Amino acid sequence: MYSASSAFLDALVEAGVSYIFANLGSDHPALVEAIAEARAAGRPIPEVITCPNEMVGLSAAHGFWQASGVAQAVVVHVECGTQALAGAVHNAAKGRAPVLIFAGASPFTQHGELRGSRNEFIQWIQDVHDQRGLVRGYMRYDAELRTGRNVKEIVHRALQFANSDPKGPVYLMGAREVMEEEVRPLPDDRAAWRPIEPAALPPRGVAVIGAALLGAKRPLVVTSFVGRNPAAVAPLVALCRRLGIGVLDSVPNAMNFPHDDPLYQGNQWNQPRQNPVLAEADVILVVDSDVPWIPTVSKPAEGARILHIDIDPLKQQMPLWHIAAEGVFRADAETALQQIHGWLDGQAIDAASVRERTAHYAGLHAARAEALAALEQRPAGAVTAEYLVGRLRALAGTDALFLNEGISHYHTVFDHLAPTRPGSIVTSGGGSLGWNGGAAIGIKLARPDATVIALTGDGSYMFTVPSSVHWMARRYQAPFLQVIFNNRGWKSPKLSTLAVHPDGFAARANQLDTSFEPAPDYVGIAAAAGGAWGRQIRDAAEVDDALAEALRVVRQERRCAVLDVWLEHH
Repeated sequence: MYSASSAFLDALVEAGVSYIFANLGSDHPALVEAIAEARAAGRPIPEVITCPNEMVGLSAAHGFWQASGVAQAVVVHVECGTQALAGAVHNAAKGRAPVLIFAGASPFTQHGELRGSRNEFIQWIQDVHDQRGLVRGYMRYDAELRTGRNVKEIVHRALQFANSDPKGPVYLMGAREVMEEEVRPLPDDRAAWRPIEPAALPPRGVAVIGAALLGAKRPLVVTSFVGRNPAAVAPLVALCRRLGIGVLDSVPNAMNFPHDDPLYQGNQWNQPRQNPVLAEADVILVVDSDVPWIPTVSKPAEGARILHIDIDPLKQQMPLWHIAAEGVFRADAETALQQIHGWLDGQAIDAASVRERTAHYAGLHAARAEALAALEQRPAGAVTAEYLVGRLRALAGTDALFLNEGISHYHTVFDHLAPTRPGSIVTSGGGSLGWNGGAAIGIKLARPDATVIALTGDGSYMFTVPSSVHWMARRYQAPFLQVIFNNRGWKSPKLSTLAVHPDGFAARANQLDTSFEPAPDYVGIAAAAGGAWGRQIRDAAEVDDALAEALRVVRQERRCAVLDVWLEHH
């Protein structure tokens, strides 16, 4: 029988979906049967990845897209599985990761009227008023499959939303009776469901931005995620070198600009200080940034001209958001940057001004590099995060792809990895912790020849559900190195509290309920769940040998490695 579930699988194949990250339940008999029938018949379907935890599955789909640019599918169980997607839904939405989530639904008949009618007690308990509403605020599109006759149409429409800017997750649900419905196969019409073409700047906007950059004394680009599209990095680099424009990363989610370029001015996260480069800029071009600065601690100078290019410049999911931009443009960064280059081709560029700007920023860049190098000196005794990341940069090799969920060490990772290759480092783009484990699996599936290295705090390591992560990594041959920055607790809540109450009771307290002592055996968890190799490191003298062995295990033995690196107590 060719069912609605068969049509669902065919639509995924047509859309280029390679994997279904699945956590199956009592609402999926039709899908399980359709998968088995397709395998028996030799009909192509996406590979099914069994995910013991739903959040890990969605994080894996998120990571696969980050490494490949191709949206994948996640299948979960009714409203319970939908809720168990947890913070990964937030991360996919904020990280603009296209992924199709399909959840079953309790049957809508109870007397055997249709195939799939209710036959288990749980189907009354799991029938809720608004299952789609659980995640609607995070989705680019949501719909219920109500007949098998248009399943392919709905799947393609959902993915058209997911893959159109601003990209993001989409959610479909379908009851058992609908997914069991017998239908006739429909032709492949994927060509009719292409995503919206990238938006361009209006001609006036190109001229306004180009003229402002040409006439500036201290032009500055601020970005967070232009590098999510690796093809956008080259035109940004070319523009900045062409005009002598400095580049500041604010809460970077990718390698947006080569860190070894003299125009690169570093990255700012939650550091409670005014950024001097931001303060001296007279023209600021914000390109693809959700948080270009935090005005309570760091902001542009009064009178600075601000121009803003973004695929979502209104930040429609953020109730409170504003920068004082005189020009706001909804446009794709790669397209917009190429347009600005085209406009500059017809303009006279003052070479002396470009040299002066470049020299100014190069001097600041060199001073910053010298300060960072000093922090990477090997300490006597306990490991520092700066030394650890510096050695990892030196030993990892050119094929490494890094995931950064270092939390209070986010900036340290970017500073001392100093990435230069587009696509070589990613973050979740969101604020829900636990993304790195599942995402590392997805990235390894998408890039099997890459050395995948996940950098995580000890708190975010536990949020990853490591028992599920390392079981999946072993079963699906997706080995990666996971480095834990272990400060034995949640450092970020402590820093947040002290930033607001520097002289309060918390500042004088002996403990703030953020400790993870006695420390769990993080290596033991990964070894028990997935046969991972691991080692705990407490002295800087151990770092090089441990990193070398971990990388050998991942590359040659093709199994996961976990390094539990003890840093100064939080």
